[in-house]
Amino acid sequence: MIQTITPIDNTIYVEREYNSKIIEETISNSVIAQNEWGSLKVEERVDLLKKFVADFLSKEKQIIEEITRQMGRPISQALNELKGFKERADYMLSIADEKLKNIYLPEKENFKNYIKRIPMGVSFIIAPWNYPYLTSVNSIIPSLAAGNSVILKHSAQTPLCAEQLYESAKKTLPNNTFNYLHLNHNDSLKIVSDKRIGFVSFTGSVSAGYEVQKSTMNKFISIALELGGKDPAFVRHDADLENTVENLVDGSFFNSGQSCCGIERIYVDKKIYNNFLELFIDKTYSYKLGNPLKEDTNLGPVVKLSAADFIKDQMNLAVKQGAKMMINESKFDYPKEHKNYMIPQVLTNVNHEMKFMMEETFGPCVGIMAVDNDDEGVNLMNDSPYGLTASIWTKDIDVAEKLGNKVNTGTLFMNRCDYLDPGLSWTGVKETGKGCSLSEIAYEHLTKPKSFHLKKKL
Repeated sequence: MIQTITPIDNTIYVEREYNSKIIEETISNSVIAQNEWGSLKVEERVDLLKKFVADFLSKEKQIIEEITRQMGRPISQALNELKGFKERADYMLSIADEKLKNIYLPEKENFKNYIKRIPMGVSFIIAPWNYPYLTSVNSIIPSLAAGNSVILKHSAQTPLCAEQLYESAKKTLPNNTFNYLHLNHNDSLKIVSDKRIGFVSFTGSVSAGYEVQKSTMNKFISIALELGGKDPAFVRHDADLENTVENLVDGSFFNSGQSCCGIERIYVDKKIYNNFLELFIDKTYSYKLGNPLKEDTNLGPVVKLSAADFIKDQMNLAVKQGAKMMINESKFDYPKEHKNYMIPQVLTNVNHEMKFMMEETFGPCVGIMAVDNDDEGVNLMNDSPYGLTASIWTKDIDVAEKLGNKVNTGTLFMNRCDYLDPGLSWTGVKETGKGCSLSEIAYEHLTKPKSFHLKKKL
């Protein structure tokens, strides 16, 4: 059985049986459905997917409350996830026809030559709990638009998200084009290795990502892996301080710091460090930690008690090594009987000898260091096993581009963080993974080229 423990009060919110017994049936049905779905014209698939998206979004009120109860994000902020879902789905559908059309070579006498993009087959998508719809839409919509069928395995923390998507698909898409399964770890890997699966997308830990990759070694398929992160920000001496602080506090603490591209480490030019730190601390105290079902709450609990223990242990170890916690817990009024309600915390006097600055934390805390110059800032940004996003805060776009070219990351921001533009490729480097979701490039990963070389007359 799956038991989803709501982080609001650590009681059981959802119970479901694992679907181990219907794995074979689901894969077989998905293969059959894909043959018909893939034969439709792209514009036909897009029209049906627009109806799928519309039906899903029509359940807004129910979905928002379910998000909050399953993973603890404040209900006042949960609507943003559905707005992001729509933005990404709309964009990927808007470019599908153009990016999936045949590529015709210049006409030659007696020959018709072109390249066609054909589906991979069945896409198996393993989605996480922290942004249950925003992460899954990245792969679901382009996979389906490209002519693949989809099997979704969602986190045991957010099983209702898979069910909500399925209910909308059942109303709007051909039967078995979209399926879901509640699975344990081993059964998930069995599906990954099944030769009928043509594409795998996984978002999760680095160790699990390596297991997924290993499970595909018996076949040649494309996989997309979005794994760990420790995303940095560098604040130059010429940054707009108020705007920078407002955005970086939000980037550090939104969703209780449980964001793949959330800010976990900040490097600040020593010329403005003291002013920056003072403003950052003041802004942090404006957060209201509490029951996420209340509209005035803007910081909820972290997802699990075990996650809270991990975060606290990492911070406490840093303090033993010389770090200083700058935020006074007594200034926050919150449900202290539940240990996964964590105040937003700022650590100073940190360095890269500490796990807190090198390993993913995934919680409402951030380390801030002063640096001497641009070179030191960039070097520290790159001193990480991860590379999903990084941000540079400056008024000089030329400098941002120059420094950005030296930063080893999947996405480089200037004066922005913790955001995903669906027109840009979503990808990572180093231990953050490989592959690409979103943008026109995603359609290249979700299809394979087939060349037609046609001689009209013998």
